[in-house]
Amino acid sequence: MKMETTCWFAFRGQELLVRIEEKTATLPGAEEWAALGLSAEEPHLVGELRGRAAYAVGLDPEMPVPEGMALIGLRKLWGRLDEEAWKLAGRAVQIVEWDRNHRFCGRCGTPTAAQPSERSRTCPSCGLQHFPRLSPAVITLVEDDEGRALLARSPHFVPGVYSTIAGFVEPGESLEEAVAREVREEVGVELRDIRYFGSQPWPFPNSLMIGFTAWYAGG
Repeated sequence: MKMETTCWFAFRGQELLVRIEEKTATLPGAEEWAALGLSAEEPHLVGELRGRAAYAVGLDPEMPVPEGMALIGLRKLWGRLDEEAWKLAGRAVQIVEWDRNHRFCGRCGTPTAAQPSERSRTCPSCGLQHFPRLSPAVITLVEDDEGRALLARSPHFVPGVYSTIAGFVEPGESLEEAVAREVREEVGVELRDIRYFGSQPWPFPNSLMIGFTAWYAGG
């Protein structure tokens, strides 16, 4: 593959390396990436961005930030990086983090090996395979018969920010059961008519956010 047909998602932890141009952010292209000469982990092909092959890499934690560039978390890049690139960056950061966190087998501690035919790491000692995993989470818009929406806020939110109710699905639960439990636990409200709305990748760090609507039933 020719170098001019590539773009790079380079992460130090959860932060993406971007070039800042006023209120926008752009990814380093092939020529710029080659000129930077950065110390990086093995690259992962994560898809295609407007006809260019897209690669994800983890950067050396001690790497100095190149002049004119910055390391910024994906939440803060929303609206600055174009939407197509932002969505692919969410996939890229999850693959980099998965690869970094599964260098050793969780069963026996042996170094794992990347597989050439699929995205997995395998333990050569006990044979345990490690694939990228998602943590399903639910988020719910609860309304009452008067047209009011239920909002809450966490202590770590910045002032003035509220959210609909969200939480992770526990083992043995259906999605609807997770919705009812999370709302009950967080605000003491019972629900009726829980209905699926839509889903969205949520790379903070490795979730699939599954949206629902529901109606207030009591509490």
